Amino acid sequence: MNAPAQSAPNVQVVLSDCSATDAGHLFTELCRHFDSDRGADDAPPHDTEGSRPTMWTGTFDTSAPAGAPDAPRPPRLSGPVKAEVQGEPQAVSRLREALEETFTVEELGHVSGDQEIELELRLQNRAA
Repeated sequence: MNAPAQSAPNVQVVLSDCSATDAGHLFTELCRHFDSDRGADDAPPHDTEGSRPTMWTGTFDTSAPAGAPDAPRPPRLSGPVKAEVQGEPQAVSRLREALEETFTVEELGHVSGDQEIELELRLQNRAA
């Protein structure tokens, strides 16, 4: 007997080309919508010394709304942020929709596999 295929709700998010403060703001916004491996009591990301490239990662469970959707929105980003999101297509779509509620989202590229999709996105503040 075959069981129906289960949708994998987790989406891996990798942020780069941004400050630690902006990464923290983005993760805070995503935590308003979804459960995450990044707890509310986690220390915010911090900048590293030097000119090395830095990335911040988090995993978000898009299977059910979570957190505090009525919580205040994070401050505006200081500039564009690059986000790579990877997961099952429906889960990635739910996460992207959550981002689009607050930010302008531009798709820079995508790769589709058998059961996963990876999107490269540029996130910017919405016009005031």
